[in-house]
Amino acid sequence: MASERREQGFVFTGWHMVLVMVLFFGTIISVNLVMAWNASHSWSGLVVPNTYVASQQFNGKVAEAKRLAASGIEGSLTVEGGRVAYRVVDAKGAPVVADEVMATFKRPVDEREDFTLALEPAGQGLFAAERAIAGGQWVVDISTTRDGAKVFHQTVRIVAGGMK
Repeated sequence: MASERREQGFVFTGWHMVLVMVLFFGTIISVNLVMAWNASHSWSGLVVPNTYVASQQFNGKVAEAKRLAASGIEGSLTVEGGRVAYRVVDAKGAPVVADEVMATFKRPVDEREDFTLALEPAGQGLFAAERAIAGGQWVVDISTTRDGAKVFHQTVRIVAGGMK
């Protein structure tokens, strides 16, 4: 009998398996690197002393924010040339009278540069203070009180002096 040789089709070898594994794990590693880069270069998070306590206070803070937002009071923060100014007006545009306006400047991910600044009255609904603000991103918590009660609270995210 003459030996009949059949042509074999595709044969999966060890090199093919190596290529499959490199492509598979290379894809996973590439996606993880892209996600890690995006995570570290986009939203910067927020530093809190105790995440559990912060989560427990969240609903109360949301309720208070809704109550203050319903009052119609609005504030606008300006940081320019070593001067921090905050204007507060009610729903009709009239200046809000306040005893104390405190602005707490916080870095989004690092508390070492955080500071609180007392803003002094500087006219009708305007409160200001002189202070040079380092460049970069800041989260500014502004609390306005009258007779010991919170009249308005606002949190703004700003970029001072360009990105760091």
